[in-house]
Amino acid sequence: MYIILKEDSNLPIYEQIVKAVKEGLIGGTITPGEMLPSIRSLARDLQISVITTKRAYEELEKEKLIYSVPGKGFYIKETNQEFLREQQLKKLEDRLSGWIDEARGLGVTEEEMHAMLDVLCEGRKQQ
Repeated sequence: MYIILKEDSNLPIYEQIVKAVKEGLIGGTITPGEMLPSIRSLARDLQISVITTKRAYEELEKEKLIYSVPGKGFYIKETNQEFLREQQLKKLEDRLSGWIDEARGLGVTEEEMHAMLDVLCEGRKQQ
C-alpha cells in the first residue's frame, strides 16, 4: 500500500490515510481481501504515531471498509466501489459549492472561476 502524506494538507493525518485507502479502492490499486500493513508497520513507514495509524484503521472499520482478524491483521472488505465513488464525489461537490460561494462573495465571476480552474488544471498536467 502506497500512501503519501502531505504536510500542507488541511486534512489531519489519519484522514489522509483514510482518503488514500478509499482512493486505492476506487482506483483498483487496493483490492478486497488484501491485507493491510500492521498498525505499527504503517506508522513506522509513514514516520507517524501509532495512535494516529490506529485512529485511521478505526475510522476505516467504522466505515466498513476494512475488518480485523484477531492475531492476523487488517483486511480490505468487499465493497461496492461505485457507491464509495459516489460518496467521494458528493463530498467533492460539497467542497466545490463552498468554494463557489466564497468566490462569489469576493466578486469573482463565473468566467473568472472557469479561467482559474483551467489554469490550475493545466498546471497539474505538467506535474
